[in-house]
Amino acid sequence: MIMYWFLTIILIICSHVSTSTSANSAGRVEYLPGFQGPLPFYLETGYVGVDENEDVQLFYYFIRSESDPEHDPLMLWITGGPGCSSITGLLYEIGPIQFEGWQYNGSLPTLTLIPTSWTKMVSIIFLDIPVGTGFSYARTTRASHSNDIQLSDHAYEFMRKWFESHPEFVSNPFYVGGDSYSGIPVPIITHLISDGNEAGNEPYINLKGYILGNPFTFPEQSNYKIRFANGMGLISDELYKSLFHTCRGEYRSEYISASNIECRQNLELYEECIDGIEEMHVLEPNCGHPRNLIRIPTPKLLNEFKCYFYRSQLVNYWILEASVREALHIREGTIREWTRCADLNFTSTLDDVRPYHQNLSMKGYRSLIYSGDHDMAIPHQSTQAWIRDLNYFVTDQWRSWKLSGQIAGYTESYSNMMTFATVKGGGHTAPEYKPEESFAMFKRWISYQPL
Repeated sequence: MIMYWFLTIILIICSHVSTSTSANSAGRVEYLPGFQGPLPFYLETGYVGVDENEDVQLFYYFIRSESDPEHDPLMLWITGGPGCSSITGLLYEIGPIQFEGWQYNGSLPTLTLIPTSWTKMVSIIFLDIPVGTGFSYARTTRASHSNDIQLSDHAYEFMRKWFESHPEFVSNPFYVGGDSYSGIPVPIITHLISDGNEAGNEPYINLKGYILGNPFTFPEQSNYKIRFANGMGLISDELYKSLFHTCRGEYRSEYISASNIECRQNLELYEECIDGIEEMHVLEPNCGHPRNLIRIPTPKLLNEFKCYFYRSQLVNYWILEASVREALHIREGTIREWTRCADLNFTSTLDDVRPYHQNLSMKGYRSLIYSGDHDMAIPHQSTQAWIRDLNYFVTDQWRSWKLSGQIAGYTESYSNMMTFATVKGGGHTAPEYKPEESFAMFKRWISYQPL
């Protein structure tokens, strides 16, 4: 009996040790279902435990630079939402593989290499954050809730722990990047890293700057949709002038007086004009929004409309395959159901990060801010507006930038080491619609070359 209890205690201790040491885990992925042959690049997936007792388990995909990983920059990439998996960035925007073609026949979607991957120049960590995004999960109910500040704290803790297990990358130039809603946490994370370095936190992170695409930044940016719609010919000059006069530049309904009947009537006319316009890219067919999708679209729907919205759902078919989850080293039973963009237990606590940009500018960090110029969800005019609010001198005046002799967009640079660029024909977000142009833009900027 004594021996029985002794063995039981030993098993409990061993079980506890196994659980605690497996909180941070990583493994190389050499083959992926849907891709023919071994992967010609280094892919690693894993979990890093953060928060109290490591109750938040953050999942990541890491791809080494395909050029010179020992010296090339390292970038942490966060997809927006909040709640959209970073696999969006990997498979649809800036990663080395994408789903092949538009057609879907009900079998496992196939993957193919693309030449415009940003991993040609940098190593990238695609992080599923906040908790509940993608394959990241919470081990307690309390840990399943997060907000903007917690998201940023978790990302900073993640990076410090990731560097502990990957010390060979500590000296590489480091950048924080993201798009859409990540316009909120990215400058906060960058600021946390900078403050941590100044405080002497270990490891010292060789922070150089940050990158943002079509970023959410401040609440007034929705007012610029009216101006964008007029510039794109979606509303008449007469309606635009009447809107500006009657609403006095404020078009958000919660800030318009109930007695301002003319403004509200003009807004109704505006809504009628843009009804059926795809906000993410005004030239694309309107196919609805991922969050409004009750179920995965059928193959017929995927093939009937060449919609980026439906194309983005191919990953759902792919992830459903057990062989895919096994190849990615996913822990069984940790999430209930994987969705590309999940509904989270998340609270948005910040809606204006202009002060963070101001502080980072004062510290001398470089930044690239870009916008697809056909994005009405976060119009490029709104991004230009908050950049002007920083009150820095223009060092390279507004001009076109070109690719293969053709205008690829427009750019302007400032004395705070910030570069703004539009990607001609790009939507929300630019790399998904214009990969070649976005690749050229990023390659020049990360190499300290003018666009």
